[in-house]
Amino acid sequence: MKIGVLGAGQLGRMLALSAYPLGHQMRFLASSEEDPSSLLGKTYIYDNPETINKFFEDSDVITYESENTDVEILNEIGKTTKVYPGRESLQYTQHRGREKALLDKLNIPCAPYKLVSSLSDLKRAISSIGLPAILKTTKDGYDGKGQFLIQSELQIDEAWEAMSGAESILEGFVNFKRELSLIAVRGIDGNLKYYPLVENSHHDGILRLTIAPAQNVSMSLQKKAESYMNSLLTAMNHVGVLTIELFELDDELIVNEIAPRVHNSGHWTIEGSNTSQFENHIRAITNSPLGDTSAKHQFNAMINIISKYGSTNKALEIKNAHLHLYDKTERENRKLGHITITSDSLEELQSSIKNLNEYLP
Repeated sequence: MKIGVLGAGQLGRMLALSAYPLGHQMRFLASSEEDPSSLLGKTYIYDNPETINKFFEDSDVITYESENTDVEILNEIGKTTKVYPGRESLQYTQHRGREKALLDKLNIPCAPYKLVSSLSDLKRAISSIGLPAILKTTKDGYDGKGQFLIQSELQIDEAWEAMSGAESILEGFVNFKRELSLIAVRGIDGNLKYYPLVENSHHDGILRLTIAPAQNVSMSLQKKAESYMNSLLTAMNHVGVLTIELFELDDELIVNEIAPRVHNSGHWTIEGSNTSQFENHIRAITNSPLGDTSAKHQFNAMINIISKYGSTNKALEIKNAHLHLYDKTERENRKLGHITITSDSLEELQSSIKNLNEYLP
């Protein structure tokens, strides 16, 4: 099958690496021939309507690697070509206000919130929610961008100025124990598979370390996360991989964000799971049987390589580490690659992570 991807970043690259062993061909709608996926499939440069139409015509099914994809493009594609995940998934998850409203509708816990369109709106929202609180743009923010933590009323004007007039949302600060995420995949036939909950550590809003499966997770907590996921997948009629980021409180989970795609916190599945998130996404959108999502090892980790490549040879010297580079130039806060670690010993896992501590803040 000819699979088209809107976007040609590292997620598209890893989708391609999973698609080829299954006999599929890849196409990418890219901004340039220097994009990370450009050498892994036929590339169409996003510069004129004729090229875009050719990309649509040359694909049997189309997917996307970012929730910031234009919904109108999906509407156009959908007239002639199958698109997964569908329009509903994108509409809800690319706008934080709509996303929170969906969570409310499904009785899934999330932080208290108010939509904000002006400085006076922000002041009223703070009076209602209190401080500390986080102000975020409703669209386009990721990896800590478009966000401002307000801890004092003295920061209100600065926070609103940081939004540059964009529609925003104020969320109450959640005093959580740790950050978790759950990845699941849903097929065209409605079949569902869940990966185990994982624990994530962020720095400056960017994921730095994932431990998989998350340690000390009760079966009831895993099932609670899966019930939230089930409700979301069904409500959006989602096909493909879906990710929910969660805050863990005392035996409670608060949903922070939803991503309608393969996710950074699932990169460990490439070596650590019987079927990676990337392969399962490909299986789902091509109407193939979904693969087993259980972990192959007792302990797994994923470390992001941010800003600078550093001593990547060190990762190659560690017997249970696996290096993945994205063919990007170095830039501040840019994701350049990741390292996965697999082990059946917690001590070995911790030792391997320690040997790669230059990548951890």
